[in-house]
Amino acid sequence: MENIRILAINPGSTSTKIAVYQNTNPVFLKNIKHTNKELKKFKTLADQFEFRKDIIMKELKKAEIQLDLIRAVVGRGGLIKPIESGIYEVNDNMVRDLIDTTLGEHASNLGGLIAREIAGNLKDAKAYIADPVVVDELSPLARVSGHPAFRRKSIFHALNQKAVARLHAKSVMRAYEDMNLIVVHMGGGITVGAHEKGRVIDVNQGLDGEGPFSPERSGTLPVGDLVNMCFSGMYTKEKIKKMITGEGGLVAYLGTNSAYEVETRAMEGDEEAKFYYDAMAYQVAKTIGSMCPVMKGNVDAILLTGGLANSKYFVNKIIERVHRIAPVHVYPGEDEMRALAMNGLMVIKGEIKPKVYDK
Repeated sequence: MENIRILAINPGSTSTKIAVYQNTNPVFLKNIKHTNKELKKFKTLADQFEFRKDIIMKELKKAEIQLDLIRAVVGRGGLIKPIESGIYEVNDNMVRDLIDTTLGEHASNLGGLIAREIAGNLKDAKAYIADPVVVDELSPLARVSGHPAFRRKSIFHALNQKAVARLHAKSVMRAYEDMNLIVVHMGGGITVGAHEKGRVIDVNQGLDGEGPFSPERSGTLPVGDLVNMCFSGMYTKEKIKKMITGEGGLVAYLGTNSAYEVETRAMEGDEEAKFYYDAMAYQVAKTIGSMCPVMKGNVDAILLTGGLANSKYFVNKIIERVHRIAPVHVYPGEDEMRALAMNGLMVIKGEIKPKVYDK
């Protein structure tokens, strides 16, 4: 097989991860950390474009990566308009939405922009994004909120959920499109998706306030109490949003977003730490249970993934509540760089066709 090289780019709030794959093998991996001092001089995330792109190019040059061998540059998808799952070539419409940030400002918006800039300077490369957080395959029923002024949105860990679902399907020699799976990504945020025959027909909007609480997010809160808080005059809009995302969950209860620290404290006899750690597992299990009737009880497997899946204690607390629904399989950690690269490889090999962002 031809030696195909793919460059994957994943910008985060305080880091930029890059990887170069040759076919399915990583030949270069780098997690570039950005200090607050470096980033605070930029007014917006979009202003960081040149800074991050230049650092990427510098690291590739230092590693003596032959850029002319790269055939695809795949960036982490950002907050664009809702789209179906898949890989999309970065076009003018997408660039416009990534720059305008009308749907929100997030570091991942830089992924597609940087990918296009780098690919545009290479001889045989194209720029793509794959399975961004705005992947939307919700069924019409799942969109109903309970009031016409509100509409449920699909924002979740699509890249890792889809990658793990396909990995599991391959491991049991079945097609992802033929299976019904409940996939749980457990990291700083937690999302639980109902994957029915290759489409995520329901999922909690984990970005800003739905589903189980997580290390740093509050999840679904009592609506009446939240409304009263908003109009109490004691909190700004920004403060309440921070309480929901960033300073909620374990941060609010225990002062840390480190699940490892919380588990260590629990194992050393800290009853408060154990109680809230167990409560988080309880809420994850409850959300898994809510996805079972979405697929009419026909669930082939439950897949647990993300950083929290490394904790046997936390995983077992979930399994003991949901194992009667379907067999549970654990895929610890997340490998988003590999997922990005494999999407690029499948396009180059003709196994999948890139979709067009024509919003």
